[in-house]
Amino acid sequence: MPTYEYQCDACGHRFDELQSFSEPTLKKCPACKKKKLQRLIGTGAAILFKGDGFYQTDYRSESYKAAAKADATPQTTEKSNTDAPKTTGDTKATTTPAKADAPKTATKNAK
Repeated sequence: MPTYEYQCDACGHRFDELQSFSEPTLKKCPACKKKKLQRLIGTGAAILFKGDGFYQTDYRSESYKAAAKADATPQTTEKSNTDAPKTTGDTKATTTPAKADAPKTATKNAK
């Protein structure tokens, strides 16, 4: 049964009424009792799914589920970013060499 919205032209009272399709429209305002009631054009009701289920993947075939799972796995792609380190053999090591010993000088007292 749909819900209809009504508004009284005399007093401005606005309300909703649950009516069957076969029932006649209301004419008398429940607030001021005048016969100035108009049924408004509403937006209609939205579809409402109640209960468990109603998910996109509930009724999918096994082949569809397998294809969707394969698409969801991350694929390795080569980065084109210039900041990314190169993976080829022409790169130099990024470690710093150990400190070289200072050159030995004649610090001993000569006799």
